Amino acid sequence: MGNIQIKRVTLHLVRVPLKKPFTTHLQQVEERESILIEILDSEGQSGVGECVAFSSPWYTEETVETAWLALENWIIPAMLKHTFSHPDELDTFLSFVKRNHMAKSTVNHALWDLYAKKLNQPLWQVIGGASQPIEAGIVVATANNEEMYKEIETAVKNGYKRIKIKISQTSNPKQLKKMIAHYPQILFFADANGAFTEHTIVLLQSFDECGFTLIEQPFSEQHNAVSAVAQKTMKTPFALDESIGSLQDVEDMIERNSGKIIVMKQGRVGGLSNALRIHEHCVKKGIPIWVGGMIEFGVSKAFNLAFASLPGVTFPGDFSSSTHFWNQDLAEPSINVVDGEILLPSESGVGLNWDYKVMEQFEVRKKQFEA
Repeated sequence: MGNIQIKRVTLHLVRVPLKKPFTTHLQQVEERESILIEILDSEGQSGVGECVAFSSPWYTEETVETAWLALENWIIPAMLKHTFSHPDELDTFLSFVKRNHMAKSTVNHALWDLYAKKLNQPLWQVIGGASQPIEAGIVVATANNEEMYKEIETAVKNGYKRIKIKISQTSNPKQLKKMIAHYPQILFFADANGAFTEHTIVLLQSFDECGFTLIEQPFSEQHNAVSAVAQKTMKTPFALDESIGSLQDVEDMIERNSGKIIVMKQGRVGGLSNALRIHEHCVKKGIPIWVGGMIEFGVSKAFNLAFASLPGVTFPGDFSSSTHFWNQDLAEPSINVVDGEILLPSESGVGLNWDYKVMEQFEVRKKQFEA
């Protein structure tokens, strides 16, 4: 395969309403603002990516607007003047831009898609994944208990293998234990989004008998030492999400024993290249991984599916059908859950592309960059 010389980059800013609000103790998301990207090389081959930052800094310090600025002013202008032989080169090349992981992930994904297309192979095959259906997991994020039970029942009927529930200090462990016992065939995850503190460890410990497979991010990313103290007192393993932004964070988790499982979000760590480095390290250390969702459109979800095909990913991730969040996804073809599983694409690259006719309905800004 020859070198990749970027000829053109196009950014699209979109705002799409969710079918129903996505609620955590931190934020209620009613519409998804996102940056979609397409890069075109000198041979006419294209690659696509998606920025998973949110509109406001409730989840991470990056936002859609800061990512746009980083892409527009520094990342894309530099890329247009450079030739790449492999996507892994991008991280070192962009070292002059500190952090901005989600902005960097946007172009890293587009380069990987383009790279795999040039090899005429599916992305999951290029990165060493296995050709097998990916088990699907769904997230139930509502503050209404009646709605939660209805959504869980629907998910069970649709064959989902795993259901994740948002918890906080006001959640009722006794009710949750009863509910989990009603569905013994389902894996239940709890996601706290950092809802607990050093003063509420006793409250967190009350969830230890619920039957959860794991508890995701019980403490904020600034309190990994507290997480280590609490993990020693509980049998339910912690899976760290917001605390994991780099390979160094993974090493810190292992050293402190602040968690036992990694939640992989490629946008948080700067893209697929860094995610693969973390995967390699976790396999060596025997640390399980599963893939977390970010209320994405189909392209980002397809990158997650490719990563989920790797041997170190041992739990079902946040994978739902294209119609779970949206009336119509902005990517094609649709991602469908059948009997709780999703088939990996056979097409070269990530396997999906942007549906530009649908995208135009929700586009609020567009900018094109030429070499």
